[in-house]
Amino acid sequence: MMYLLRFFQVIGLLLPGICLADNVIHEDAYIAGYATGVLQREFKISEPSLSVHKGIITLPRSNLENTDPTKVLEVLSAIPGVTGIETPDSHQPDSSSTDAAVVDQAAMTSGSVLLPTGLLPTGHLFKPLLADPRWAHFSAAYHYYNGGGFDGTNIATVSFGETIPFYRSSFGLGRATAQWEAGIQAGVFSDFNWDAPSSDLINTDFIASAYSSLRVGEFSAFGRIYHQSSHLGDEFLLRTRIQRVNLSYEGADLRLSYELPYGVRLYGGGGGLFHREPSSLKPWSAQYGIEFRSPWRMDFAMMRPVAAADFKNFEQNNWSTDISARAGVQFDSLNVLGRNLQILAEYFNGHSPSGQFYNEKIEYFGLGAHFHF
Repeated sequence: MMYLLRFFQVIGLLLPGICLADNVIHEDAYIAGYATGVLQREFKISEPSLSVHKGIITLPRSNLENTDPTKVLEVLSAIPGVTGIETPDSHQPDSSSTDAAVVDQAAMTSGSVLLPTGLLPTGHLFKPLLADPRWAHFSAAYHYYNGGGFDGTNIATVSFGETIPFYRSSFGLGRATAQWEAGIQAGVFSDFNWDAPSSDLINTDFIASAYSSLRVGEFSAFGRIYHQSSHLGDEFLLRTRIQRVNLSYEGADLRLSYELPYGVRLYGGGGGLFHREPSSLKPWSAQYGIEFRSPWRMDFAMMRPVAAADFKNFEQNNWSTDISARAGVQFDSLNVLGRNLQILAEYFNGHSPSGQFYNEKIEYFGLGAHFHF
């Protein structure tokens, strides 16, 4: 009886995923029919050789030779359920292979996928920086500080935040189609000392910004004007009697990114502060890094390997290099441009990213869960 009960429990867990996958298949068929009708009616493309997989329309560029490609893409992106449009030079193999490990074509050619346009669109033109300790997203992590850190050895770190595009549009750029978007990015980052009797809140950083991003093929850019302030926890202040720094500043930065084949991405940029407290804080900084998002995914587990290394240099710290590295697995949603969960091993060596302790040199190892929309 016990084994029978366990069997039905497993079936109960699997059925929602099976039903959801079946719904996705039917939705893809609906989108394909809808898109074919739109192309025939509005653009006189008689037999478009398009395909749809998980909401992404693949439409070979040869179908767009006698039309305005930007207009076609805008019309197709408005179809309900469409999460992206891919326009390869020739038809790509379907990524819905039944092999256990398949090549995700959307991941391999992600630079050519055009996202829906208009107000509050889905997706992001500039992908999250996976190893950046201050990229706004939802996360929870445990960090073991080698040598004790600035307050204890066992530190829990959480973050809450997101990048939200308000508006996105497409425009022609030579033979290519470019997209731009504007929105806000905001995040809260907190550290807790698990060695303290009440797991004291040590530090919280608040970051809010207005941003704009651009994508042309495999190239993308992300620029923002932002505010950051730092605050210490009450229990930590009472216990340590530390002298608080009134750390608050506004600045602007720009990052450029290029996506290479097979999931490799390079990025770099820099920024400066135009208002800062304390006024002695030096303004300039640089950031660069490399990422790998595997195009190969185990479809039955919706899982793919990911790895990233992020490097920062601050004038305040005499341009010494802060290293942040993360590696692990990513669990995708059925919508390849939707949310995902990452379980990552983490390493950091450099000056602390926690605002109040920006002059403290630290090293930690950890494990974190990171959730991206």
